[in-house]
Amino acid sequence: MATPTTTAPAPGAPAAAGQGLDGVRRAKRSPELRRMRLRRALPGYLMLLPFAVLFVGFLVWPLLNSLYFAFTNYNGVKPPSFVGVDNFRRLWLEDERFRQALLNSFIYVAAAVTLTTALALTLAVAFRGTSWRDRIMRTLFFLPAVTSTIAVALIWRWIFTVEDFGLANTVIGWAGFEPVQWLATPRLTIPILVVMAVWGGCGYGMVIFVAGLNAIPEEHYESAKLDGATSWQQFWYITLPQLKPVTTYVVITSLISAFQVFEAVYIVFRGVSSVGGVQDSGLMLVPYLYDMGFTKFQLGYASAIAWSLFIIIFIVSMIQLRVTRALREL
Repeated sequence: MATPTTTAPAPGAPAAAGQGLDGVRRAKRSPELRRMRLRRALPGYLMLLPFAVLFVGFLVWPLLNSLYFAFTNYNGVKPPSFVGVDNFRRLWLEDERFRQALLNSFIYVAAAVTLTTALALTLAVAFRGTSWRDRIMRTLFFLPAVTSTIAVALIWRWIFTVEDFGLANTVIGWAGFEPVQWLATPRLTIPILVVMAVWGGCGYGMVIFVAGLNAIPEEHYESAKLDGATSWQQFWYITLPQLKPVTTYVVITSLISAFQVFEAVYIVFRGVSSVGGVQDSGLMLVPYLYDMGFTKFQLGYASAIAWSLFIIIFIVSMIQLRVTRALREL
């Protein structure tokens, strides 16, 4: 019986393979190859350089600088003196105006975000079609989102001005009612700000919701109709669950925008009494930051307010994300 024969590898083969790999590694580490790669990548780095310089100069450096100022006593004239966490201690434990601004901000944010999201979703469902009527209505509701916030705030100030030519008092005067001191009545301050926020923000949310609605497959609705589902049941069991990611985005962006409200408070209510209106009834966190930093020149204290606002927005956004994720898993 013939025995099978095996061909042994040549004694020098493994060594040759190893030498070949070593040669490739040495080639990769060679200075010429590194210089060639650098020459190829250099144009890309040069094109990114202007953006990197602007990014560091106008975002990273001011951010780090404000973090440093938050732990100092600084008025913009004298050199900053380090005070540790004293600014934050005063802010959270002793400052009554900060507490008022914090309370006003949470009330305003809760009302504005809830109403803006609900109205935006309602408008999206009503005008999601492709007809000329739906397109015109979407355009009209979206216009406030692309209009100058300062110009809009001036118009709102004219609407609620206490003089006879104010639009709101003119309209209620036609109905036989006495003029109302809209901007000088503390209990009306936050409702006015909420109305302004809903009017200005619902159009943007509507456009986002329309995009989400158009991404839902029509087969889901057709199957539901065959099963006898009503329009409300289709909305509750199909539309809302499919829109959870979109709703999360709209709510978080609305939260951030509402916490950072400034122009409406500063322009509409500043001339009445203070930066926050009568009795600080409209004082929010950003107007208070501005007042402390650029009116009273307590820049270190204002930086502490800014970083406190950042932490608040971050915590609230994380809570909202966790809640949304938990609801999605139900």
